[in-house]
Amino acid sequence: SEAFSFQVATDNQAETDRLWDAIVGNGGHESECGWCKDKWGVSWQITPRALTDAWTDPDRAAAKRAFDAMMTMRKIDIATIEAARRG
Repeated sequence: SEAFSFQVATDNQAETDRLWDAIVGNGGHESECGWCKDKWGVSWQITPRALTDAWTDPDRAAAKRAFDAMMTMRKIDIATIEAARRG
């Protein structure tokens, strides 16, 4: 059920892509905001550390821009998050 999930913090886009593609490409399916499900229906959130850094930025406007950018994504794109954070 949705009551249980894994969250994986990734260091870069390559690691994010590798994990996402392994889950989604092996019978899983993607969802919004870095969430996906594997072929057994287990939920995963693949979260780049850059995203966590962005939405905890003390500059609340920068954090909001990054959060708003994330809300338009399925797999998280670090370059887009960082660009939104910079404004």
